[in-house]
Amino acid sequence: MEVISEARRHIDNAKDFLSNNARKEDGLYQDKKYVKIAGHTAYTGILLVLNELLGEKNRKTPKSVEWYQYELSRVDKTLLSNFTTAYEILHIHMGYQGSKSADLASLGLKKAEKIIDWVETRLEKKN
Repeated sequence: MEVISEARRHIDNAKDFLSNNARKEDGLYQDKKYVKIAGHTAYTGILLVLNELLGEKNRKTPKSVEWYQYELSRVDKTLLSNFTTAYEILHIHMGYQGSKSADLASLGLKKAEKIIDWVETRLEKKN
C-alpha cells in the first residue's frame, strides 16, 4: 500500500535526522533543530495513515488533534492511546519544544511504528 510505504518513509527520515544530524551524546540530542524536524516528520507519517484509515478525503484541510482522538475512540482504544502518546511526544515535546531526550524520541517513534503497523493490518483486512 502506497500510504503505508510513505508513512514508513517519514519514520525512516525522522530516524535519519536524529542519527545523522542531531548528534546524540549521553542520551541527549545536541541540536534542537533536527529534533524538531524529526518530530514533525514522524507525526506527519502518522497522520497519513490515519487519514487513509478514517477515509478522510479532504486531506488538505488539517484536522484538530481532538478530531483524531474522537474518531479513534470509536475505532480502537489502544490505537487511541498510542496516538495520544505519539502526539504528545512527537508533535509537542519534540516538534515544538525540541526535547533533547533520546529515550523520549525513541518511545515516540515506537508508538508511531505501532500505529502504522496497526493501520496496515486493518487496511489489509478491508481489501
